Amino acid sequence: MSAAKAASTTGDRPQTAARLRRAARWAPLVLATTLLASRAVGGVLRKLGHPGAALDDAYIHFQYARAFAEGHPLRFQAGEPISTGATSFLWPILLAPFYALGFRGESIMWPAWLLAFLALGGLAHEAYALAKPLAGRAAAVGAGAMVLAFGGLAWGAASGMEVVPFAWLIAFATRRACEWSEHPETRTRRGLFVLIALALLCPLMRPEGAITSIALGFVVAIHPRPGALVVKGRDASRAEAFAFVLAAVFPSLLLLLLTGSARSSTAQVKLLPGNPYYALPDAALANAKVLVTTILDGEVWSAEFLPQGGAPIACLGIGAIAWCGAATKRHVRAALVIVLALSMFVPCLYVTFLWNRLRYLWPFASGWIIGLACLADRAGLLVSLVDRRARGATAALLAGVFAGMFAVRLDWVLEDVAQSSSGIDRQQVALGHWAKEHLPAGARIGVNDTGAIAYFGEKKTFDVVGLTTPTEGRYWVAGAASRLEHYERLLVSSPSSLPTHFIVYPEWMALEPVLGRALHEAVVTDSTILGGQTMRASEARWDHLGTGERPWTTLSTIHDELDVADLESEAAHGYELLGAREGEQAAHEGNAPDGAIVLDGGRTNRSTDRFFVKLPAEGALVGVARVEASAKTALRVSVGGKPVARIDVLDGPWVEVTFAIPPDARGERTEIEVSADGPRFASFHYWFGAP
Repeated sequence: MSAAKAASTTGDRPQTAARLRRAARWAPLVLATTLLASRAVGGVLRKLGHPGAALDDAYIHFQYARAFAEGHPLRFQAGEPISTGATSFLWPILLAPFYALGFRGESIMWPAWLLAFLALGGLAHEAYALAKPLAGRAAAVGAGAMVLAFGGLAWGAASGMEVVPFAWLIAFATRRACEWSEHPETRTRRGLFVLIALALLCPLMRPEGAITSIALGFVVAIHPRPGALVVKGRDASRAEAFAFVLAAVFPSLLLLLLTGSARSSTAQVKLLPGNPYYALPDAALANAKVLVTTILDGEVWSAEFLPQGGAPIACLGIGAIAWCGAATKRHVRAALVIVLALSMFVPCLYVTFLWNRLRYLWPFASGWIIGLACLADRAGLLVSLVDRRARGATAALLAGVFAGMFAVRLDWVLEDVAQSSSGIDRQQVALGHWAKEHLPAGARIGVNDTGAIAYFGEKKTFDVVGLTTPTEGRYWVAGAASRLEHYERLLVSSPSSLPTHFIVYPEWMALEPVLGRALHEAVVTDSTILGGQTMRASEARWDHLGTGERPWTTLSTIHDELDVADLESEAAHGYELLGAREGEQAAHEGNAPDGAIVLDGGRTNRSTDRFFVKLPAEGALVGVARVEASAKTALRVSVGGKPVARIDVLDGPWVEVTFAIPPDARGERTEIEVSADGPRFASFHYWFGAP
């Protein structure tokens, strides 16, 4: 061997050794993640015989991925209006190239699984990297192990959703912000661009990522880049920090540009702000109480994932993060991790976060897991007061115990993933395939679970919930009667937009009169992830719409009318909800005295109706109210603040009652008040005209 060759070989040995050491450090993480992925995916394949998602919402993302691949982005189907039912802009974009490459049908799950489990391994590393400067290496290794052992994240990775990729993204962005704060050499233009890019990507993956964007901007503001201090004689550091605010609101600005509304359709349907039936502070605080006292405590909905009685330990972990931050003088790091953890409270602004195995909460679990690592380190510190050598061993042992308490639930979690995937496959997926084969090409299917039926059915859909049909959200939130009244308007203004068929849970739809002849159904009794046991396909039936528009009481002329539960009519007449609650609506199909079928929507459990109408000053005038009572009551009627009638209403079928309108009470905005003097009533319609 020549001297040169020998020298070259000798020089390669340290490099080879270094590579081997790096590989050895990564090997446990890679092996553990691969094993977990293999078990999760293998369970689904054994159960189904093919890939499948554990949530129907995953197929919404796949449908939007198809839209990107086919060149009509953000349109659930080609030719339909832009909609934002996927919530995540970024997840469908990431999946779209795979769809274009041929991963279609069930096979789209393979790239979804690949990206999700890669993100899970990455999240374990980020938890380790975030925890190590705060709690030391032993506890940090435990944090990484806890991430892989935690069933909520494993379930999310296996579901086909963006849960874990989002969790990794916000954790990675948080770590980069920590490094900006702690290492001045990272405060370069390139480092700034990386942080801004992350601030932009986080809310594009999920809206809650805007919190991370703002946190990154705060770090840049308090630790400005040296080169940004003065630009043309002006301090530019604030301008750079403001870029993060723009990144945080960019998805909303994009929505405003594309749809005319800064809120996604998902936000309209699911968030407390804008919901007419909830007082925001009270409802959000009630959700927060459930989160702390039930979810974090491993009760009811979270028993599958968390040990019972763990809420006090989880909360102590948040305090331990602050303690470790003070002890290591890494206050910004500690603050950022606490922000990451407490972002779990953002879903408390939803009407409920209990959907889909709590998937809205788990992206922020890594912050709490780091808290447990810090708690293990602080316990080691206390033990070291007795035995100085025991600190690391105590921290490692306690972190291992925490990881073990998660890991013992993994078998249950992974079985649930497979069972949930099976339920979705036997119900929504099966009905999607049935729709493709049996419904005509021009069919438009009304759905309340819009994912798999649209993805596999390849038919136009009408999402009654409003996630992917953006016009429908406010009517779903209002209730069944408001949807019925809305469909009556569509029958006149845009009949082609109405469904020709429905594939729904009948009890969710709560509009039996519009469900026509049953065609097919999928009954699944052994899966709790589904919205109901029976999902039924039927023809749409619109023949009785509009039958409630006229009173059966004879009026020669109608000057004004209020159609209760019709949102447009209520708005035009200043109808006051007066404490109305969710579910207090009825779409009622009954009979007029002559036996004619009448279909009308109304509000139930009313103690008072108050609104205004436009009434002429001249001529005889009466009001007619279509009402119903489940127990004998009396209605007191006031016009313009003056009592005009007291009418007894018996319990039983709906009736129409009449009251006179005195001439001196009329005007452009005549206030009408109808109050129950006794048990409450249901109101459907008011007319005002000449008798």
